[in-house]
Amino acid sequence: MSNFLEFTGHGFDQFMRYTAFANFTIGHLIMIIVALIFIYLAIAKDYEPLLLVPIGFGILVGNIPFLENANLQIGIYEKGSVLNYLYFGVSNGIYPPLIFLGIGAMTDFSYLLSNPKLILIGAAAQLGIFGAYAIALALGFLPQQAAAIGIIGGADGPTAIFLSSKLAPELVGAIAVSAYSYMALVPVIQPPIMKLLTTETERLIKMKPPRQVSKLEKVLFPIVGLLLTCFITPSALPLLGMLFFGNILKESGVTKRLADTAKGAMIDIVTILIGLTVGASTQATTFLTAKSVGIFTLGAISFMVATFGGVMFAKIMNLFLSDENKINPLIGNAGVSAVPDSARVSQIIGLQYDPKNHLLMHAMAPNVAGVIGSAVAAGILLSFFMG
Repeated sequence: MSNFLEFTGHGFDQFMRYTAFANFTIGHLIMIIVALIFIYLAIAKDYEPLLLVPIGFGILVGNIPFLENANLQIGIYEKGSVLNYLYFGVSNGIYPPLIFLGIGAMTDFSYLLSNPKLILIGAAAQLGIFGAYAIALALGFLPQQAAAIGIIGGADGPTAIFLSSKLAPELVGAIAVSAYSYMALVPVIQPPIMKLLTTETERLIKMKPPRQVSKLEKVLFPIVGLLLTCFITPSALPLLGMLFFGNILKESGVTKRLADTAKGAMIDIVTILIGLTVGASTQATTFLTAKSVGIFTLGAISFMVATFGGVMFAKIMNLFLSDENKINPLIGNAGVSAVPDSARVSQIIGLQYDPKNHLLMHAMAPNVAGVIGSAVAAGILLSFFMG
């Protein structure tokens, strides 16, 4: 009887060692609260639910505590686990080009082609990338790490993952969570900056309707765009090549099935995988460090500087434009490449001051230019710091 009780007691102790309760830390509690906030914002506030629900639930999955070093093969950082296999697409930069393929297949570049000067706003918004890079360097991050952190300012999650997987793989989780978080919080972060930097008169500027763009222009754009951008920065080829490939599938008119698959089922599947695994990578025992908190803070600064750069450059452009060609600087925020959310913010803020002034079609031009700009910036940084 005593042997039985001893065996039972030992078995119970062994069982308890493997439960989440026995391995729970304050860090896990913090991350679970963060996960619940993400899910709340997605469902109750409708902030980028396609991103925040998978990421938020992924954070929950990644922060179920378990006995580490027990070779259970369940954690995202444990070789042989299912989550580790799925995370391979993040850590090796496989998912981002597939996301860009889908983005290309759903993007209409007509607004950019009808008013090409707006591409300059998309370029100016990349100021946040290089501003955050300089601050990260000053804080003691290595140059490669600083470059990977800076890309958060483009508000482009796939580009951030792609660059960090090459330059700073140890920071992929923190950078990815930061980038996607700020993409989702575009409606919260950008409006105060836009209002602060513009006057009442500037917010009421009505822009000329965009001209009609021919099919030939639409078909030629992805070909010319690929050759031009990738001859300048071949390092961006995995992203820009897939972006322009997806776009020619859309615009050629003869590959509708492929375009529909790229912008539908494929991008949805990759979004699920990237969201879940990025969320799960926030495993408290690995993720919750002072460095991760610093990256999140730098991401916010980078994002705000990018918004500042886009709005201010639109105001500077107006100094050289005639009255009929002036740009409403409220579309400057759309230079960050959170497509189409930052363009929607331009529209919403514009309508607050003039219910008849629709800025969405104009804002889409710098918005899609920002996608190209962030990928080019990533390619430049990769060229400088790879190896």
